[in-house]
Amino acid sequence: MTTEHHVLRAELDSLTTEAFRPELAGIDTLPTLDIARLMNGEDAQVAAAVGRRLPEISAAVDAIAARMADGGRLVYAGAGTAGRLGVLDASECPPTFNTRAGQVVGVIAGGPDALVTSVEGAEDSAELARQDLDALGIGAADTVVGISASGRTPYAVAAVAHARALGALTVGLSCNEGSPLAAAAEHGVEVVVGPELLTGSTRLKAGTAQKLVLNMLSTITMIRLGKTYGNLMVDVRASNDKLRARSRRIVALATGAPDAEIEAALTATGGDVKNAVLVILAGVDGPTAARLLEESGGRLRAALTTAAG
Repeated sequence: MTTEHHVLRAELDSLTTEAFRPELAGIDTLPTLDIARLMNGEDAQVAAAVGRRLPEISAAVDAIAARMADGGRLVYAGAGTAGRLGVLDASECPPTFNTRAGQVVGVIAGGPDALVTSVEGAEDSAELARQDLDALGIGAADTVVGISASGRTPYAVAAVAHARALGALTVGLSCNEGSPLAAAAEHGVEVVVGPELLTGSTRLKAGTAQKLVLNMLSTITMIRLGKTYGNLMVDVRASNDKLRARSRRIVALATGAPDAEIEAALTATGGDVKNAVLVILAGVDGPTAARLLEESGGRLRAALTTAAG
């Protein structure tokens, strides 16, 4: 074993996410229902672990929203499961919040192929992280969120360090305390979920924790940016039949208007939910609704206040 391997093994031995649990050494001999109960009990701990980091998460959200309000982008960077979770969260923002192309981006070590297969060595490349961010032209208006269960993945740590050097806002999301990733970032979020059911399989509790935090970062940021009206997704992009039906339902919930009025408003606004709500509640036509929303930065509550005079 080389010195480098000895060092890596020592690092892994010190990580909470990699700890071995001797009490579970006979798990493969248990009935399936008992294993399921064990897993469910483990998963039940994740929300509480995230809850202990809500102040740090909230501070990160406010900082992200401030930059995005000025036109900045939200970029997730990670390797393996962490990278896939970032790409997943980014890919869900356009249909949910009608974010523009490239406004929320996920980059993964090894590129798109790494979404479905393991790209050997990609997670160990700091240079690859720098290249991926440079290809996006990361600058001071942007936010880069590095994601790594261990908090030591070279790709994620380098992405955050490089982005910070470029003046971008940085967030380091990890599942170990005292992680290099959190130390490299302006906002460190360390959600400690403890050792996994299967030793070192951080797609389990650690992956779930990361998914929950990423949901918070994107969703609450979008709420802060006025992408919702109450708890309604008024910026939803109606790109298929299901979303078109959801659009009508959102307008109905927001306005209480009859179906015929809803259809007329959606027709007058080219299917834009936010504009249609404004047409109905403020009693204005489609072009006026569009102007009011533009003047209010896309915030429906502010547009309604302006329309009310």
